[in-house]
Amino acid sequence: MKVVASAPATVSAVAADERAGHYRWVICGLLFFATTINYIDRQVIGILKPTLQDQFHWSEIDYSNIVFGFQVAYAIGLLMVGRVIDRFGVRKGFSLAVVVWSLAAMAHALVSSVFGFGAVRFALGLGESGNFPAAIKTVAEWHPRRERAFAAGIFNAGSNVGAVVAPLVVPWITYSFGWRWAFIATGALGFIWLVAWMIMYSTPEAQPRVSAAELAYIRSDPKESDKRVSLASLLRYRQTWAFALGKFLTDPIWWVYLFWMPDFLNRTYGLSLSKVGPPLIAIYLIADLGSIGGGWFSSSLIRRGWSVNGGRKGAMLLCAVAVVPVVFAARAANLVTAVALLGLAAAAHQGWSANIFTLASDMFPKHAVASVVGIGGMAGAVGGMLISKMVGYILEWTGSYVPIFVMAGSAYLIALLVIHLLAPRMEPAALE
Repeated sequence: MKVVASAPATVSAVAADERAGHYRWVICGLLFFATTINYIDRQVIGILKPTLQDQFHWSEIDYSNIVFGFQVAYAIGLLMVGRVIDRFGVRKGFSLAVVVWSLAAMAHALVSSVFGFGAVRFALGLGESGNFPAAIKTVAEWHPRRERAFAAGIFNAGSNVGAVVAPLVVPWITYSFGWRWAFIATGALGFIWLVAWMIMYSTPEAQPRVSAAELAYIRSDPKESDKRVSLASLLRYRQTWAFALGKFLTDPIWWVYLFWMPDFLNRTYGLSLSKVGPPLIAIYLIADLGSIGGGWFSSSLIRRGWSVNGGRKGAMLLCAVAVVPVVFAARAANLVTAVALLGLAAAAHQGWSANIFTLASDMFPKHAVASVVGIGGMAGAVGGMLISKMVGYILEWTGSYVPIFVMAGSAYLIALLVIHLLAPRMEPAALE
């Protein structure tokens, strides 16, 4: 049902305000490239799994333990990093996160044992946990509520671009220079981004490239409370649990795609390291459409007069339904069908992700957003820890991806039901 939004301006006035400046989209571009690098570094080990498994004779459980180390650190990091970013700001907090994860990514070249890979994956997880809390807080600082989902969709598309770039460059580097250089070269990208971030980023008020008209548009939402709240106190709000449980149920599915999709293609269709790139690229290019389209769709509904609650949940329902066909991927008749089903599921996840991230800034004031995103991200990482062990044992015992894709196909509808029960109207949290 359409509900007239309480926008502070008419549609024509809003359109004029949107054209007042564009520097906020430059900042969004920086977030996009950070997320791209984040996912390149995260994806390398999944692409190299068959190579490393053959060289070091890992079992499926060994590999799941390495992935588990990343997830543990990611969960721990997300619990802490949101408060760090809320306290010190995104400029310093994001910079620290990028330094840590880039060094950890390069350190993979120094290890050879399961324990060693687990240790560097742990360090990578700690650093990479800073990306999304920092990015969502930046979006909340630089964009009014009505365009945040679209901005989140743009920077979140970097996760797909990173997953496209990795299978293009990692096999070439590995065949040309060895797998250790694949980690070194991709890890070094973060330091290039860091230079641009330090030069170009500041708050909107302190940025000379932001016009008075653009600043007025950025700050066009009603004034929010700036009262500080503790991390523990945020757990008292249903809105926090709606976001966190939604992440707990759906984030693990993306981890499965990221860390096991190359193995699925290798195991099911015999694709070697030199041949796995094109199918992965196709899947993640399709996913890019979902990331930007999902954010655009909910923002478009809101602009047309839908309530924030209706716009967000309508888009999330569409995405949840679109994931369901992935249950047939493990028994697909051919590679093309499997890629199509996985691409649709990945696109739907990314559309879902753009909107669920925006729920945090819809329901909480800017000064609490990174902390709430951290709590939700931690919940998602805990779910990822659990599913990494489950996938390892399922593959070790059965060798089948069928139960894994059944879980993937049902998770989003369950998550949306939970979110709706906990936040039926998505009213802003009344922080005390």
